[in-house]
Amino acid sequence: MAVGESLGRIKYKFIVMSGKGGVGKTSTAVNLAIALARKGAKVGLIDVDLHGPDVPRMLGFDGILEVGDTNKIIPMRYSDRLSAVSIESLVERKDDAIIWRGPVKHSVIQQFIGQVAWGDLDFLVVDAPPGTGDEPLTVAQSIRDARAIIVTTPQEVALADVRKSINFCRTVKMDIYGLIENMSGFHCPHCDCVLDLFGSGGGERTASEMGIPFLGRIPFEPQMVSCGDTGKGFQEAFPDSPVTQAYERIAQGMIEKYSINPA
Repeated sequence: MAVGESLGRIKYKFIVMSGKGGVGKTSTAVNLAIALARKGAKVGLIDVDLHGPDVPRMLGFDGILEVGDTNKIIPMRYSDRLSAVSIESLVERKDDAIIWRGPVKHSVIQQFIGQVAWGDLDFLVVDAPPGTGDEPLTVAQSIRDARAIIVTTPQEVALADVRKSINFCRTVKMDIYGLIENMSGFHCPHCDCVLDLFGSGGGERTASEMGIPFLGRIPFEPQMVSCGDTGKGFQEAFPDSPVTQAYERIAQGMIEKYSINPA
């Protein structure tokens, strides 16, 4: 009942997935959530990558989640319009390994949905671990109206795995909002050329072949790595960057599609 009550106050839910690790899935989830919040939407971010939670570090969070007067967990606030929860914010020693089987994972994810004081949200973004295991399956079963955003890089080894994620969504009857091609070209500051470090166009081609929307390309940006490592907001630090502009376009598309009226 608590899960249903929480979800009833959230307009639109998205799970950010990838077929393999290393494609920038978490940075995409975090920066998409930030871009939506910067445009005035109320956003919640759930980190269900229980064995490799990186959301708190990318958002610059420290400390332990607290419980409020209603016995619900108070999510950590990145801004007035973005808050988040992660298993890393529930353990005292950040480098301890989380060694859990499926039923415990299911229970924790349910608590992150139903036992957190999310309030009224325009968007809930769920950052899932790579692959098609317990965590994305639990989200699919718990949030029936969730839509998938799938992240890939242009090279074929990533695209082969992302096709599995697409077929997972179709098997569990989860709508796919679209596909994002990350690390798509590097703009060299010295020669002003765009270098295709990981190939080019594979994400858009795969989206077309699989019959799903292509949401856009996120360029490779070394500063994104340093900002993520230090918990600094890339979009605030580099508002005119092609990366920031790419996330803004995707976020604006979501706000327009779902008729969100930023407060």
